[in-house]
Amino acid sequence: MRSATITRETAETRIEVTLNLDGTGVYDNQTGVGFFDHMLDQLSRHSLIDLTVRAKGDLHIDDHHTVEDTGIAIGQALVRALGDKKGIRRYGSFHLAMDDALIRAALDLSARPFLIWNVDFPTAKIGTFDTELVREFFQALSTHGGITLHVDRLHGLNSHHIAEAAFKAVARALREAVEPDPRMAGVLPSTKGAL
Repeated sequence: MRSATITRETAETRIEVTLNLDGTGVYDNQTGVGFFDHMLDQLSRHSLIDLTVRAKGDLHIDDHHTVEDTGIAIGQALVRALGDKKGIRRYGSFHLAMDDALIRAALDLSARPFLIWNVDFPTAKIGTFDTELVREFFQALSTHGGITLHVDRLHGLNSHHIAEAAFKAVARALREAVEPDPRMAGVLPSTKGAL
């Protein structure tokens, strides 16, 4: 089973993440940040990666450390669950429409982290959640998951729709990339011999 549990503890947060790449999108996410939990639920459901997150952070300051450190822990768990990456598709991309929002996500599980983020939000907040934290989450996920990740907003008027479409688009791209490729069973998807 391609699964992993990661515990990350700092002076600012304590995060525990368990994920299963071969799941059905079952989720149980409790970070203390309601909108962020909703986004993590979308990430799990649409990637078909079972995901459980327990986070306790310095929310009396703001949500930043909790969101960023959760991205770090999920990225680390993803790397551990993928193992040697033999037999995976490696690449994934998806265009996701949600009402007024259209997001394109493309990624490579390359072990060469890089984030291209062309997503602007019309508002600074979604409820009490800072929209700039969406990018912070994906930066942490990309860096610690070894993911080359491109996310582009092609359309969008509503900040909630834009954020949710971004999480869902990345989820669908991730679903494709981590899937076993029946034509490449046991083979590393690279001519370099390493990922």
